[in-house]
Amino acid sequence: MYSSVQLAFKYFKYFLAASNGKGHGVHSPFVFDFITKVMNDSRHFYAFETIEKQRRRLMHDNALLTIEDFGAGSTVTKSNQRKVSNIAKSALKPKKFGQLMFRMTDYYQANTIVELGTSLGITTAYLASGNLKANVYTFEGAKQVAQIARQNFEDLSLQNIQLLEGNFDETLQPLLNKIESVDFAFVDGNHRKEPTIRYFEQLLEKSTEQSVFIFDDIHWSKEMEEAWNYIQQHEAVTLTIDLFFIGLVFFRREQKVSQHFVVRF
Repeated sequence: MYSSVQLAFKYFKYFLAASNGKGHGVHSPFVFDFITKVMNDSRHFYAFETIEKQRRRLMHDNALLTIEDFGAGSTVTKSNQRKVSNIAKSALKPKKFGQLMFRMTDYYQANTIVELGTSLGITTAYLASGNLKANVYTFEGAKQVAQIARQNFEDLSLQNIQLLEGNFDETLQPLLNKIESVDFAFVDGNHRKEPTIRYFEQLLEKSTEQSVFIFDDIHWSKEMEEAWNYIQQHEAVTLTIDLFFIGLVFFRREQKVSQHFVVRF
């Protein structure tokens, strides 16, 4: 992974290159619509407070978990013993990203949602709350982490989530074989180039013109930047939006020329 200094420099370059996040000068009606109606939607939904209350509880939970890590590992500790509070502080996406994904699943009415990397389930809860009629399939490799996530879903009364435990390499394809399509995918489980590309290509087999894929930490390392570049250049991809910490991928076939946007968020 890049050092904190390298990441800061990359973020500075992103900030200078990105459009201002208000939609001005964006020559794409679809992206302008996303910026103004989804990204900058300032409405506060009731689910936000209940999910954030659960996050605050996790931040103060000192229970010790044993972690099986199938990905690139934690950036904070190399020990397989971690407190719930430490996982909550280091691994959970900030609320603005969770709430963005809530708004996206709500706005685009995603019915089948796949998340690779449940962690403690906070982002999962946002995805599931954005469309309570959706089927959310979330994957977690660490058994004890999955147990905490399940408890969180129960506490939040979320009935539309199915959590699958184990290595994604063994659990993802069997699910994809059973479902018709993937309307929305969030890939946050393995910060290495080859697995990220492989998961993208597996999910791609179930994509439609309306599908939205989100990849986490696209500038986290040289490998992740290479994976993001591969995804951007793929012939099936017609539009991407780089928000620095996450990358959004669209497959709108009506768009004849691929476009790639960098937007401040």
